[in-house]
Amino acid sequence: MIEEILKSKPGFIAALDQSGGSSAKTLALYGITPDMYQSDEMLDKIDEMRKRIITNEAFSSDYIIAVILFKHTMANKIGEEYVVDYLLNKKNIYSFLKIDVGLEEQDAGVQMLKSIPDLEETLEEAKKYHIVGTKMRSVIHEYNEYGIKKLVEQQFKLAKVIMSHDLIPIIEPEVSIDAKDKERIENYLKEVVRNELLKLKTDKKLLFKFTLPSKANLYNDLLKYKNVLRIVALSGGYPQEEACQKLQENKKMIASFSRAFLENLKVSQSEEEFTNTLKTNINNIYTASKKKV
Repeated sequence: MIEEILKSKPGFIAALDQSGGSSAKTLALYGITPDMYQSDEMLDKIDEMRKRIITNEAFSSDYIIAVILFKHTMANKIGEEYVVDYLLNKKNIYSFLKIDVGLEEQDAGVQMLKSIPDLEETLEEAKKYHIVGTKMRSVIHEYNEYGIKKLVEQQFKLAKVIMSHDLIPIIEPEVSIDAKDKERIENYLKEVVRNELLKLKTDKKLLFKFTLPSKANLYNDLLKYKNVLRIVALSGGYPQEEACQKLQENKKMIASFSRAFLENLKVSQSEEEFTNTLKTNINNIYTASKKKV
């Protein structure tokens, strides 16, 4: 059932997986500056923001298919329920877990994933919390065939481990929106991804999360492969309006925005103001995604 929902349900995936590396910037945009909390309070502050979003009436399965969470959030509760159970039982929204622990320094034009400690234990723990899949992000900065190939191979190697634990991986080889040869990078990336899909010896499913491509609909034909449930888009630093406009041009992509999803949300807003802003964000992103089924 979950695979069919992820494959065909109208809506988008909300990315609420800000980690230690991105939380300070996210909080600052939300209106909570570093002078307002101790360093060991940062993840609690970001979780308070997430819970405010998740429990809001606007955060609904009418628009949102699934959410990507950070590990710290997975182990927390809303009321008497763990966050994942709250999302599933109260909202009918599925949860993915961000499993990467950061990026290596740039080499050969890319940033590979750091080694993930205790990966298999983390995957089994995620299943106990009723997580349905995972996400891991690496970044391509330059056109370098060797680097791109190695990055994609690493993503697929991890995806195979994740699928062996009956979880659904989201493979995310982000292309920097500032890359000099962005379109050329994306064309080669697609070729390498296709080659890796042809090598897969399993019927288990996965998703791709790509930067909105320079050439609209570039990745559409990857959906022809039996393992691919859906292709989602990251906003990559584009403001919401531009990200939604680019998404509209990609007929079979849905959103999985993070920064663009949180745009204009402020800790100082009244509940009415917060709700109205969240509704606007969700409606904008849903509208850009809904025609992709």
